[in-house]
Amino acid sequence: MSGNAGKAWTRDELILAIGLYCKTPFGRMHNRNPDIIALASLLGRTPGSIALKLGNFASIDPTLDRKGASHGSKLDKQIWDEFFRDWEGMLGQSEALLSARTTPQPLSEAPEGKEVERVVKVRQNQTVFRQMVLASYGDTCCITGLKVKELLVASHIKPWADDVKNRMNPSNGLCLNALHDKAFDRGLMTFTEQRTVIFSRKVPRKKENAFLLDFEGAPLRLPDRFMPSEPLLRYHREHVFAA
Repeated sequence: MSGNAGKAWTRDELILAIGLYCKTPFGRMHNRNPDIIALASLLGRTPGSIALKLGNFASIDPTLDRKGASHGSKLDKQIWDEFFRDWEGMLGQSEALLSARTTPQPLSEAPEGKEVERVVKVRQNQTVFRQMVLASYGDTCCITGLKVKELLVASHIKPWADDVKNRMNPSNGLCLNALHDKAFDRGLMTFTEQRTVIFSRKVPRKKENAFLLDFEGAPLRLPDRFMPSEPLLRYHREHVFAA
């Protein structure tokens, strides 16, 4: 049992822990993970207590097929629900809380312009979205199985500019290699209702393009959690894909 078993979790601590849960692959939700150790140090808890809390979140995660009883508290579930209603806002809170606890604050600071603030926020959001999506797919391309992290992209199914509500929703993300990400983004590739790859007629069926077209009909490799949303995939088929 954790040495912090009797210490109640605050709302801010849970928001920080859920943020870490979303960015951590299942195979790394243990007390030896440096990220878990770092959060434990920030919160004055043991790594074991943080790992246990992440396990509790897994037991109430609605994107998982799970068996058995939930081990989360009422407050755990309440904050989970808030994340699912407002991914961008809640993840923003989590990152802001983390920054406040880890980044030294200057004695005086000139106010940043609104445009600078907007650019910083967009970059932060893109970084967090990538962390969540890659963690869900085990740092593996969902088409080819490529595992070179530097060549992987967290692709938005419904484009960033088209849906503010789902910009940070990890179920609006796919882990694709850079080439197939570009094809997906340009509408040259999509997924059928059976979640298999299909290419647009705009991609010439020539042997020189085999490195791309060889994956036509390949199944979408599903993530451990945050399954790709079928309504969002349908949107891509109907509004982005150039049949």
